[in-house]
Amino acid sequence: MELAQQKAKCLALLFLLVGWVQADFVEPPQPDTSLRSLAESQTRLPCHYKVEDGQKVVQVTWYKELPDGSKDQIITAHFMDGHTEFGRYSGRVRFESSSPTENSALLIPSTEESDEGSYTCHISTFPNGNFERHITLTVWLLPISSLDPVTLVEGQSFRVAATCRAVGRPIPRLSWDTDLPGQFQNRTSEGGSVSSYYSLHPLRGMNGKKLDCLVWHPGLEQPRRISNSLVVQYPPDATISAVPSDWYVGLEKAELVCDIGGYPKPQNVTWTWRGGALPDGVSVIGGKLAFGRSIRLNDSGVYGCVVKNNVGVGKTEYVLTVAEKSQRKGGSPDDNLLLIIIGASAGALVIILVIAVLLVNRYHRHRNKKLEIELSEKTQEINNLSRQNSFRRLNSVSTDPRVQAEDYALLRVDSRMKNSEMSLDSGLPSSLVPLKAQQDDGVGPREPDVGHFSEGDSPHVEDWAPPRSPEEGHEDDEASSSYQLSKALQNHFYYSNGILRPRPHSNATLLQASPQII
Repeated sequence: MELAQQKAKCLALLFLLVGWVQADFVEPPQPDTSLRSLAESQTRLPCHYKVEDGQKVVQVTWYKELPDGSKDQIITAHFMDGHTEFGRYSGRVRFESSSPTENSALLIPSTEESDEGSYTCHISTFPNGNFERHITLTVWLLPISSLDPVTLVEGQSFRVAATCRAVGRPIPRLSWDTDLPGQFQNRTSEGGSVSSYYSLHPLRGMNGKKLDCLVWHPGLEQPRRISNSLVVQYPPDATISAVPSDWYVGLEKAELVCDIGGYPKPQNVTWTWRGGALPDGVSVIGGKLAFGRSIRLNDSGVYGCVVKNNVGVGKTEYVLTVAEKSQRKGGSPDDNLLLIIIGASAGALVIILVIAVLLVNRYHRHRNKKLEIELSEKTQEINNLSRQNSFRRLNSVSTDPRVQAEDYALLRVDSRMKNSEMSLDSGLPSSLVPLKAQQDDGVGPREPDVGHFSEGDSPHVEDWAPPRSPEEGHEDDEASSSYQLSKALQNHFYYSNGILRPRPHSNATLLQASPQII
């Protein structure tokens, strides 16, 4: 029983020791690791063992496992003897660090497809023994692609228009980018190559259309595009047009134009007239038949144009009729030019008139706005003057007989007292005392006495006036005298109960108070 317990303790201690030792690998942290690399690029195989106090790395060796299970030694580094490369790996691999016993990572500067496989990093230490890490390397080959276009001819049967091929590891995927109606078929062969065939029925309208091949591979961030345009050849077609359309005797610089179609475009154009040679004074310039002289009546006839390319021949005919006079109803070119000039002048005149109307309208709007501002200012001044006149009327008493007695009851009565005092001094009734004297006695105007109104009595004349300026007061003093005042008042007023009252008259009209006494 005790023996079994001791064995269990030893096994537990062994497992702890193994786990503690494995933790000393800085990279790769796991015993088995997978890496991926691209052909013709640099590949790094990590291996870094960190020793503890009292330990020492004696030797580092890299192996590659062969398909039969054996191991092929690649490179070795000894802490005293240095490093050694073996076999076909000599010159193709090297350690990343100058101290391989400290950092044992292996570099393959130019990776080949044959470098794919399993690698082992073997670390020999003292006194703890040997430790290993296993790395599986996968080498990808970026696709090598090509596109082979096919020249088609209109009228051919359904056939291949383009072929796209690619080879790589892993095997690429092919597709087509086109708007053409057709079908494609993919085929994969050994060695990681794939081919795609695009077939259709060729028509002349397909010529020049896009037919691109797309190559897809996990090593590419986006698909690789191989640009291509479909080529469909078709025989030429020709049409003849006359420039100008109206041919008459004496016409200058006339020509016949042969519009050429077809692909490839024909380079040679043959002209015929009435089945034979062309008339004199006519030259062929490309697809044009130019008349270097005035048109004659005998230039009429059938003109033919023949064009040819490597697919076929196209021909057309045109019947030319020469009239003695122009058949155009629009008149001569000079008349047309005159009409154009007249129309342009009329258009310019209309534009000028529109601009003038706009300017005049703008001027009147500006002027009206200015007048509105001036009117507003004048209105404000009139309103101010009206307010001042209103204030003066508030300080005066109206002599309108329509004013009610209740309104006069609210007026002050000290004016009558003043008038009575002055009548005692002057020997005249208070109603006959001049208003100027009454105003000089006190400050400001005085109100009339309303205590003597009674039924049947006529309202008295206003005996109060607003203050006047010194110049107006001076004129009142010069124009009024006691005698003249008494004489005038006796003709138009009578004295009753101490109040001066107006004499009755059928056409009498009471006016509002005036600062001047007549």
